[in-house]
Amino acid sequence: MRVALRFEAVTRRFGRRTALDGLDFRAPTGTIVGLVGPNGAGKTTAFSLVGGFLRPHAGRVEILGGEGFDPWRLKGRLGVLPQDAELPDRHPVGALLVHLARLQGLASPFRAADAALEQVRLTDRRREPVGSLSHGMRRRVAVATALLGSPELILLDEPMSGLDPMQAASLRDVLAGLRGQTTLVVSSHDLHEVERLSDWVVMIALGRCVREGTLVEITGRAEVAHWHLSAPVDPADLERLLGAGATRVKGEEIELRAGTEAALDAASVTLMGWLASRDIAVRGIRRGAGLERRFLEAATG
Repeated sequence: MRVALRFEAVTRRFGRRTALDGLDFRAPTGTIVGLVGPNGAGKTTAFSLVGGFLRPHAGRVEILGGEGFDPWRLKGRLGVLPQDAELPDRHPVGALLVHLARLQGLASPFRAADAALEQVRLTDRRREPVGSLSHGMRRRVAVATALLGSPELILLDEPMSGLDPMQAASLRDVLAGLRGQTTLVVSSHDLHEVERLSDWVVMIALGRCVREGTLVEITGRAEVAHWHLSAPVDPADLERLLGAGATRVKGEEIELRAGTEAALDAASVTLMGWLASRDIAVRGIRRGAGLERRFLEAATG
């Protein structure tokens, strides 16, 4: 597996407090990675190490094939949006992005600024001062600063913070469109948002990685499906249909399990036909468990 970012046994302390305690995780190249954890888990500290704002006390951070933050090696290749990024109020949006593009050493700073503004749907605001924009628009400009020049690795800390539902959906579409073109690491407390966006998930708690893997692996989408029916069914009937241990029944709820995604699909087709023959409607199907549930299981042991 090729990785754009790797933490190996990374430790970072602030006085007596240990923020990162031997943190290990990977960000596979070309994926959207959801970095999740409670307040104080170490997410922002990890981002600060990658962005060069801090250095580790122990361990190794590999960024795009090299060890540690190097501003010259990573110039134009790394984009970072800190959680509480503040932009200068008096600068016009377009001029600010052009300035930042020049600092990144981009060959066509005006073109890069225009492309970033188009990505966040703010081309009509390029001449307006940052301070005249709403909070949501300023947040989108901040995201645009990290997208300048299409870096190979982009870190976004709470990019959806302060956005209304329409703005969040629009930005989610923008980020999803980057899949395969760059490696995107998104830190967020909104696990539902992470679940909708990510390919790979890293769960951290108390400065350690408690679980990482593909979203499908972590949520079990390839192995389990939850069915909500219009009427209860007899567990014995389902056992005869699908075999012992394949289902668990509680009233109108069925949990269907299989060893592989193909086996789960086949069992689902069989179950659907059986329910139709008995005029039992399917009111809902959910594959796997929610990311929130999986995180709570991993974080609490």
